[in-house]
This record gives sequence, C-alpha cells and structure tokens, in this order.
Amino acid sequence: MTALILDTGAFIAIERHDREMAALLRVARERSWTLRTNGGVVAEVWRGGSGKQATLARLLKTVEVLPVDDELGRHAGLLLKETGAGNAIDAVVVSTAEQGDCVVTSDPNDIQHLIDYSGRRIAVVPC
Repeated sequence: MTALILDTGAFIAIERHDREMAALLRVARERSWTLRTNGGVVAEVWRGGSGKQATLARLLKTVEVLPVDDELGRHAGLLLKETGAGNAIDAVVVSTAEQGDCVVTSDPNDIQHLIDYSGRRIAVVPC
C-alpha cells in the first residue's frame, strides 16, 4: 500500500487552496492511499483551526498522525548524524515514510538528501 507522507509545505499548500495539491489529494483518495504525517509537522502548522485553518482541520481528520516517539526520534536523529542535515522535522518526515511511499514537500532537495541516506525507495513530490 502506498502512502502520501505530508510535510509542513503540503499542509500550507492546502491552506492556500493550491489546486495541484487538492488534485493530488483527490487522486490519493481515489486510489485509497493512506495520508500520513507526524506530530512534529502538526506542531509546525497548527494554530487553532479557526478561520483559514478550517480546511486544515478537516484534512487532519483524514490523516494518520504518528507520534514522534523514542523509535521514530532515534531513527531521525541517526539520519541527521549521517547526513549532517539540521532540520529535525524533515528527518522525522523521512523516517515516517516506508519503502514505496511518496513524501509531499516544499523542500524537495533537503528531503531527497535525507532519503538518499535512508536506503529506502521513497519518491519525492514537490508542492
């Protein structure tokens, strides 16, 4: 089963009513792909759910949000060590992805760098 892993940029695109992002989510639903993110990404985008975040609140109801627990945190930390990267949330996003998943991101170069070191086949979809 393929999952779309949503990073902060994907949620921001939805808040901005980006048509390409909306189309991608429609395709994901049609193909029964899982939408997944993690609590760190939610912390970067969540500001209360009212006003313009009503769309985000509706989307989050359909997304599997993984906790950043000890195992996920350690995996992300090792990626940061191996790559010399500095963004912990990006490393957690990549660690959230499984073989064959797609990461939807506004930082495709940074995410690809982390994926290259992860040793897993994960696609990057810029948003």
